[in-house]
Amino acid sequence: MYWSSYRPYVSVAARRAKAAKHTQKLAAKGTTLAPVRIEGRTIAHTFWGKAWCEHLESFSDYENRLPRGRSYVRNGSVLDVQVAAGKITAMIMGSSLYHGTITVAPLKPAQWKAIKAECAGKIDSLVGLLQGRLSDAVLRVITDREKGLFPKPAKIKLGCSCPDSASLCKHLAAVLYGVGARLDTQPELLFLLRGVDHLELIGAAADAAVLAPVGETGAVDAADLSEVFGIEIEPAASAAMPKAEAPGRGRTKGRGEILKVKIPVPAAVPRKVKAVQKKSAKTERKSASKPAKKSVRKKTE
Repeated sequence: MYWSSYRPYVSVAARRAKAAKHTQKLAAKGTTLAPVRIEGRTIAHTFWGKAWCEHLESFSDYENRLPRGRSYVRNGSVLDVQVAAGKITAMIMGSSLYHGTITVAPLKPAQWKAIKAECAGKIDSLVGLLQGRLSDAVLRVITDREKGLFPKPAKIKLGCSCPDSASLCKHLAAVLYGVGARLDTQPELLFLLRGVDHLELIGAAADAAVLAPVGETGAVDAADLSEVFGIEIEPAASAAMPKAEAPGRGRTKGRGEILKVKIPVPAAVPRKVKAVQKKSAKTERKSASKPAKKSVRKKTE
């Protein structure tokens, strides 16, 4: 082994400058990148991101290359990470621009079925699942090193365009950490990567919520729906409709809301009907101008 076989060292500042240059070129061509940006030293902050990184670090297969990967992802060398079903593609800036591909085997149906059986009825809402607000029992099932959601090294195939002959180069190690950072904001990508539907984990809880009477445990909470869909849901108004005080005027309802009473607009009247109505009105006016005859009331015996 000779020193000439190693690529020359490239400083962090030089890599960042090259990364910015390549990013501008790709943006000019219409390529949309999803770079990994790490603030400070901590790569992942939420349950899903931390669990992913801790799972990777539990395997001796990766321990030699992960430290360099942490350095690369922290200094902004991961220019793009795209997560799809069973596949991660990435661009990493080293001494040159490298392209990486990580293939992850889908979760076996029997394994997914076992996870769903263990979690049945224990996950209350979609928000709770994605935010990691789970019971200890569910956490143990999901993060189990052998039977959980996270892939083992045997289920991962690595490929990088760099000249490093190691099974896990520092560039792909940085990408794996980048996926952990991405799971902080998009935890559903883990389920997409493993080829399963995360909504199936809350299916039993959702069915119970639909069947439960209003006010009982399991009913869908408006605050959860607001958080999932990003909208504000007002409390349900009273079923009784207040009476309008006068046509065309409003009356306050509830907390300052205005009940607007709409008066239907009459349809257009045909010309012939208008003429008849006008003649009838004229006749009525003439009759009204004549003195009225005194009515004789017949006395009853």
